[in-house]
Amino acid sequence: MSARLRLVTDRAAVADAPPPAADPLHEEPGPGAARCLGLYAKLAAGVAVVTARGEDGPLGMTVSAVTSLSARPPLLLACLRDGSRTLAAVRTRRSFAVHLLREEQQELAGRFASPTTTAAERFAGTDTRQVLGVPVLAGALAWSVCLTEDVRRYGDHHLVVGRVAAVHVGGGRPLLWHDRRFGALTEPAPDAAG
Repeated sequence: MSARLRLVTDRAAVADAPPPAADPLHEEPGPGAARCLGLYAKLAAGVAVVTARGEDGPLGMTVSAVTSLSARPPLLLACLRDGSRTLAAVRTRRSFAVHLLREEQQELAGRFASPTTTAAERFAGTDTRQVLGVPVLAGALAWSVCLTEDVRRYGDHHLVVGRVAAVHVGGGRPLLWHDRRFGALTEPAPDAAG
């Protein structure tokens, strides 16, 4: 009987308790999305294409948020848009490839970024091979095939952590994204004094 009384007392205490505090991050008014996107546009980033094996063939998308996470163990982090077919394949197949693009690969970056381009159109005319069951694009500045370690949603994107299982580093210069347009590194001007 005392257990029953305690349960009733606990329910009464819960009923009288104030409602739980709202998540301050989501309640914070903050700047609008347009202002935040203006800030994000000022971040300079390398351009990458993430690919994965889908049920009907290869899938891929252009991303600008890729970074190294750890050397031991070797981990990469990529941000993929919520609802993308590529993200679904990464979650299902538990593997993906990250391709760092060369400065002359703007057309490829645009094709993989276009929301109206089908998966087949994205890969059309692109030399692709399989590495550990993942589609890998030829000609990238560098690429890695990763085994999915973790996927977590934050806002309208998911952070995908991958353990690097295969890697290739080539030569060339990176394609950059800044202020909503592609760019490239420029060589410093030679010293006039020689």
